Amino acid sequence: MDFNFSTTSLDPKSTKVFLCFQDKKLTKAAQDFDTHHQGFLKKALENNRFSGKKNETLVLNAPHTLESNRIILIGLGLEKDISLEVLENAGGSIFPLIKSAPDQMLEVSVGDVTLNNLTSADIASSLAYGFLLRSWSFDKYKTKEIEDRKVALKLITFQTSEADKAQKLFTSLEQIAAGVFLAREFVSEPPNVIYPASMAERLQELTRLGVKVEVLGLEELKKLGMGALIGVAQGSIREPKVVILQWLGADSSEKPVAFIGKGVTFDTGGISLKPSANMWDMKYDMAGSAVVAGLIRALAGRKAKVNAIGVVGLVENMPSGSAQRPSDIVKSMSGQTIEVLDTDAEGRLVLADVLWYTQDRFKPQFMVDLATLTGAIVIALGDFFAGVFSNSNELVEKIKLAGEKTGERVWHMPLDERFEREIESDIADLKNITFGRKAGSAMAGQFLKRFVNDTPWAHLDIAGMAWAEKDMPTIAKGATAYGVRLLNELVQTYYEKQ
Repeated sequence: MDFNFSTTSLDPKSTKVFLCFQDKKLTKAAQDFDTHHQGFLKKALENNRFSGKKNETLVLNAPHTLESNRIILIGLGLEKDISLEVLENAGGSIFPLIKSAPDQMLEVSVGDVTLNNLTSADIASSLAYGFLLRSWSFDKYKTKEIEDRKVALKLITFQTSEADKAQKLFTSLEQIAAGVFLAREFVSEPPNVIYPASMAERLQELTRLGVKVEVLGLEELKKLGMGALIGVAQGSIREPKVVILQWLGADSSEKPVAFIGKGVTFDTGGISLKPSANMWDMKYDMAGSAVVAGLIRALAGRKAKVNAIGVVGLVENMPSGSAQRPSDIVKSMSGQTIEVLDTDAEGRLVLADVLWYTQDRFKPQFMVDLATLTGAIVIALGDFFAGVFSNSNELVEKIKLAGEKTGERVWHMPLDERFEREIESDIADLKNITFGRKAGSAMAGQFLKRFVNDTPWAHLDIAGMAWAEKDMPTIAKGATAYGVRLLNELVQTYYEKQ
């Protein structure tokens, strides 16, 4: 479908969409429409429970005075609470209403409204962005009734007094959405399609956007001394890969920012085998790497004026005669030895080597790693927040603010010297798990801290955020790509040259 921004109403046959604040307060554009159509909207509001709360919707048959068949009202909530997130969610709430409908043209009336320092262009582009984000779905493997699943909509127009400015804003947002969609696609694919070699090959496609892509194979990883990462992969017939993505959009003298992703393309738990129930979810244990790929895609697509590095460690964790055993000791790239007491605590082993490699080679301004690392973080924070662990309060604060703006929120979790003592091994430098169930996510974060040196660093445990169990305003049930928008905002606000 095509997106359009216009200062005027274009086609009288278009399905009309109007915005409404809480307590049934229509926007000026909706009021103007109502004046010309005998108070149709006000009468409809009087006879319906719709009140204009956030993401409330009301679908009406259009009056006979209109050529269009339907009118849709979208709730925004209280005026004082309007934000970009609220607007994006409102835009997303439109899509399910037309997904299976015959509407071919849609017109969203924004007019010249301004709210909370947001211009008409901000409002229109955010509504369009939310609609676009919600429109993505993954059904490429469905072979029946393909025609029935096609969306009939061909054109959606946003009528705004600042059409040119809105179009410019949306052009940039489209590139961020493309990064989101890439991440969602990677996470959604089955593990017989996405595995270390195939994902590395797919990432080569980013070269078309000017991204420099480098792939390290098993022999190169051995030479680098990545024993922790290799140990995880040794039970699989699929060899591990480390892929380095470089978007160099600023002067070469500018130190890069770096993002690291856990890419366990399928996690059986290895010899410490997981229960069979719900093991199919483990195809998305590579969500961290997918988000890093999507972020670099977004930055390159919108030509961000920043030097950004993405490094993903891609492995498959399988049980076999060659698999790593509980009690094995591996030597990481840092030189530190690790006692592997649980082969299902594999993500931290992968990240240990990739974090060390990144800080050692690129000397970045900061590093952020993302991983579906622990079930403990889901117990603590559910699917409402990612846990953030860091050696830099300044970096955490920036991430928190970026999360509030995008709706991809984080909660600051502790690291502490007392945790450090818990991960010490009797026969190696450290162990990959502690005994018992206490502070599982914090122990994992403390483990990773051993591999970042003095580089400002944050670890995002996204185990509860990578997959949605139900539809949300801008996300259909399934892969979320949580983190792409958050980290794009972090870069854009604090690190990108203006």
